[in-house]
Amino acid sequence: MCRNIHVLHNLEPATTSDEVRAAALQYVRKVSGSTKPSQANQAAFDRAVEEIAHATEHLLADLVTTAPPKDREVLAAQARERAAARYGR
Repeated sequence: MCRNIHVLHNLEPATTSDEVRAAALQYVRKVSGSTKPSQANQAAFDRAVEEIAHATEHLLADLVTTAPPKDREVLAAQARERAAARYGR
C-alpha cells in the first residue's frame, strides 16, 4: 500500500472530508502514475478523485466496529518511532 495513504476509519477526532480527498488523490496519482496529469487528462483525473472520495466517504460511514476510536496523537507517535527505527534518527 502507498505509504501516504493512512487508515481513516475509527479515529478520534473523526476523519474529515479533506483527509478523504487527500487519500483519494494519492490513490489516483499512484494508479495513474502521474502526479500532474496533462490538460487532456485533467478532467478524467479530477473525476476519478471525486468518485473515489465519494465512495470512500460512503464506506467509512457504513463501517461498524465495537473497538474504541484510535487516538491520532498516539498513531502519529508510533509512526515517528517506526520512522526513527527505519531511518536511524
